[in-house]
Amino acid sequence: MYSNVVLGQYLPGNSLIHRLDPRLKIGLLMLMLVTVFFPCGFWGYLLIFAYLCVAQTLSGISVKRVISAIKPMLVMLVFLLIFNVLLIRTGRVVATLGPVTVYSGGLYQSLYIAVRLVLIVMMTTLLTATTKPLDMTLGLEHLLSPLRKIGFPTYEVAMMISIALRFIPTLLEETQRIMKAQASRGVDFNEGTFREKVTSVISLIIPLFISAFQRADDLANAMESRNYNPHAKRTRYHQLRWQGYDTAALLISLLVSGIAIAMSFVL
Repeated sequence: MYSNVVLGQYLPGNSLIHRLDPRLKIGLLMLMLVTVFFPCGFWGYLLIFAYLCVAQTLSGISVKRVISAIKPMLVMLVFLLIFNVLLIRTGRVVATLGPVTVYSGGLYQSLYIAVRLVLIVMMTTLLTATTKPLDMTLGLEHLLSPLRKIGFPTYEVAMMISIALRFIPTLLEETQRIMKAQASRGVDFNEGTFREKVTSVISLIIPLFISAFQRADDLANAMESRNYNPHAKRTRYHQLRWQGYDTAALLISLLVSGIAIAMSFVL
């Protein structure tokens, strides 16, 4: 049984997306992140969205779960909407609300940011939900391996990124637990003056930091007790192997990315 925390949580499965090489999935994530920040226009973003919907369907991840990953971003989207509407004064005047004048440029910019944010959340959710943490570490290490020639600690960085992704759902669950414990003691995170809200947030942040440092210390002790040495030469039972469907996925992704980027120059 899985919690309602979606981001960073792996869902076991045997779908085509699950079987893709982790190096490919990480590389495609970087490629699509770059593509999303091109001004592709409506049709370009619609093409990327359709591409992600097909990948989501093939992965077996429910639409409800993807929507659950997007929900935490709604507050940020509302904040960005207000920020852009108040500060961006380009384009034609759409409406005047008292002292505030809404311009079309602000609305278009807000829409672009919202679409990009939703697409990014969909991409990261697909990656973390279909890739085991161990495979993620192995894939990152392989992708960073050329940097070893200049003394870059590829294995250590890959391990840190993998651990950070693994602890995202854990810390979110810990936040929910602390909030419920504080609410049972009379702390209200929704009502009260600004100063009271700041005080209530501090009462949440401090125990969360203490818990995070405690978990980090426990993890470090566990790794040391198992004689973990990041500089040791190690072999692996599980070896990454490139398959034919990896090549097909790469070609399709390059085609989608190329068309979307081309649209940004044509439109």
